[in-house]
Amino acid sequence: MSSKTLLIATTNEGKIREIKEMLKDFDLKVMTLKDFPEIPPPEETGKTFFENALLKAKYYAEKTGLFALADDSGLEVEALNGAPGIYSSRFAGPDATDEKNNQKLLELLKDLPIEKRGARFVCVMVCYHPSGKYITAEGIWEGRIAFSPRGNFGFGYDPLFLVKEYNYEKTAAELPPEIKNKLSHRGKALTHLKEKLKEFLKNL
Repeated sequence: MSSKTLLIATTNEGKIREIKEMLKDFDLKVMTLKDFPEIPPPEETGKTFFENALLKAKYYAEKTGLFALADDSGLEVEALNGAPGIYSSRFAGPDATDEKNNQKLLELLKDLPIEKRGARFVCVMVCYHPSGKYITAEGIWEGRIAFSPRGNFGFGYDPLFLVKEYNYEKTAAELPPEIKNKLSHRGKALTHLKEKLKEFLKNL
C-alpha cells in the first residue's frame, strides 16, 4: 500500500490541487493531512528549506506508514541577506498574517530603488518512503519586490512579487493560477520531482 498511496503532507487546498494535477499520470492513490486529523504537526526545527521539507516528509511517512510528499518554501530578499527565508510565514511575528508580513517587508525596503529590490521564491520538495529512501527537488522563481501590493490571485507575498518573466511589470497575484503554476517555484520543483518519481517508484 505504501508505495502506491501518496500522502500530500498539507491541508492547503491550493497546494493539494496543484500537486494532484501534476501527478495525475502516476498510478497513485492520493491522501492528504485532512485524512489524518489526529496527527499533530511536527516542530519545524530545520535551518534550511530542505531540512524542514525532509523533516516533515519523514515525520508523516513514519506516522502513517505511507509514501509522503512535503514541501518547504519561502521568499528570499537580496537586500535583507536572504530574509525572511524559512521564516517567511511568520516574518511579522507569532501572530503574523499575509498582510502584516507584506507591510513589514515594504517598510524594510522603503528607501530602496527597484533595481535593488531583487528577490526569489524558493521551494524544496521531498518524497519520503517509510523504508527510509527519499528523493528531493528544488524550484526557484526570480523577481523583485514591488512598492505596493497588486492583484487578487495567489496568497502570501504574491501581491508584492514582480515576476521576471513579465519584465517585472506584473506581480504573481496578477497572474491567473494556470499561468502562475507553470512559472512558480512550486511548479518548477514539482516538474523536477516528477522526472525523478517514475524511476524512484520502480526501484522501491
